[in-house]
Amino acid sequence: MTAQPVAIIMGSRSDWPVLRHAAETLESLGVGYEAKVVSAHRTPERMYAFAKSAKAAGVRVIIAGAGGAAHLPGMTASLTELPVLGVPIETKALKGMDSLLSIVQMPAGIPVGTLAIGEAGARNAGLMAARILALSDRGLAQRMAAFSATQTAGVPETVEDA
Repeated sequence: MTAQPVAIIMGSRSDWPVLRHAAETLESLGVGYEAKVVSAHRTPERMYAFAKSAKAAGVRVIIAGAGGAAHLPGMTASLTELPVLGVPIETKALKGMDSLLSIVQMPAGIPVGTLAIGEAGARNAGLMAARILALSDRGLAQRMAAFSATQTAGVPETVEDA
């Protein structure tokens, strides 16, 4: 069985309210995804098995959201050749800065594309995943162009247009 082209993974079910925005973005562009809870700390064997088998299963891009120590995106990236997009989840203690710094500060050789903290980052992760896939999917490239055109057309030129 082949997986969806995008996997959305998170360290906890409590991350879904943020990461669902990546899922909604992908859905709006007609991109299939699968969402899974894969904790780097509580289910490391599940994380390892997922990361090692994702490419063979047909996954092409991984969106990994994590809060706090935020090891999931980096550990996943260390175990796969697939592009990994990291979404920092806002935390109570440091408002997501801890997550952001944990995800963005990867050692050379283990790339993680890091997005903004929270909902904006999740939405942009969905868009980035779609852009990556659109490089080899003409229909998706057309949907991405239409999305961009609609977004541009929705911005008024003057305050009177609002």
